[in-house]
Amino acid sequence: MAQTVKHGGGVRSIKVPIPDNPLGHTLVYVVDTDRGPVLIDTGWDDPTSWDTLTAGLTACGTTVEEIHGVVITHHHPDHHGLSGAVRDASGAWIAMHAADTAIVRRTRGTGPDRWFSYMRDRLTAAGAPEEHLALLRTPTRPRALPGFSPALPDREIVPGELLDLPGRRLRAIWTPGHTPGHVCLHLEEVHPAQLAGHGRLFSGDHLLPEISPHIGLYEDPDDDTVTDPLGDYLDSLERVGRLSPAEILPAHQYAFTDSAGRVRELLAHHESRLTALLALLAEPLTAWQLAERMQWNRPWDQIPFGSRNIAVSEAEAHLRRLVKLGRAETATGSAPVTYVAV
Repeated sequence: MAQTVKHGGGVRSIKVPIPDNPLGHTLVYVVDTDRGPVLIDTGWDDPTSWDTLTAGLTACGTTVEEIHGVVITHHHPDHHGLSGAVRDASGAWIAMHAADTAIVRRTRGTGPDRWFSYMRDRLTAAGAPEEHLALLRTPTRPRALPGFSPALPDREIVPGELLDLPGRRLRAIWTPGHTPGHVCLHLEEVHPAQLAGHGRLFSGDHLLPEISPHIGLYEDPDDDTVTDPLGDYLDSLERVGRLSPAEILPAHQYAFTDSAGRVRELLAHHESRLTALLALLAEPLTAWQLAERMQWNRPWDQIPFGSRNIAVSEAEAHLRRLVKLGRAETATGSAPVTYVAV
């Protein structure tokens, strides 16, 4: 039996598993509308995940064939992976923010070789050692990355506008940071349990009860623009804090209240981390060297290959923020690039 939860007011969730991932599952929300159920996210593209989703829909009193639409918080494969299969089975539309739709379109048109080449160049610039880079070379490179043929959305989620969900008031809140097109979805309706606050917020990965979401670089092999994902995320956190929703319905873990308190915790967490990184930057360090010295959920020598790439990306996002704030700078002419506190 699929794990489903009734959240009241025509909203239920299904725990859709993510294979071989410590997150365990994605919470896919089923929202009733006057034209049929709409999904918020779909889960990972995997046979077990698909079976769990369809069984969960049955437990919710509907079927995948009856899905009217799919609203995607962001393009990552544990959220968008099954969207195409849902559309094939039901004829449902798929909606996504334009910035993440651009990533989907680029991913579909960019082969794995281009991505591995881009990753190798970026990690070289970050100071990765040769034994790590060698794993990105043919034929020794790791298995293909997931999600190279994601479904192209049919509709654009426009920030600030209500989505076309008859009988519901669901407003898009643009919250870049985790991805450039991440959106939260504000259900502007009285809370079914009369909790104090302004409706409910489907928060995707932006606001989770116990996890600080990954803030890495906005990957684009063909764009050299220096973005500031961490700055985007912190601004987005404050925007969500001002909404004062009565309850948060996140894409992982569990529903929770006190969104303002959680926003304060995350803002404090990142400020503390930036301060700690400045102390490390008393001497010039590459992004790789900084990642080796940062605090993670396990020692660096126990972090696997793929997770090290993510950690270096997160280190670079924090470095970009420090540079933008004038608290760190790059060392002139260094290759790989080194950073030092100002």
